[in-house]
Amino acid sequence: MEQEKDINFEEAMSQLEEIVSRLEHGDVPLETAIDLFQRGMQLSQLCGQKLAQVERKIEMIVETDGEITKKPFEAPIESGETSE
Repeated sequence: MEQEKDINFEEAMSQLEEIVSRLEHGDVPLETAIDLFQRGMQLSQLCGQKLAQVERKIEMIVETDGEITKKPFEAPIESGETSE
């Protein structure tokens, strides 16, 4: 397997989707299922870390009045939701 630091987000997600697919089919031996589940958890954590890094980068490059300022990223509110 590739070193985790060498896997980009898309590769990690692809591997995670493959693991989920195999586990959903339920036709893997128990020990294999446990190994797949463990690898899936590692990939899930890696994806979460990579998303957090991207969010921090976005926060750092938001520009206000031509100056780069640190401003938290806020997802747009979907219709029907309140901001409370």
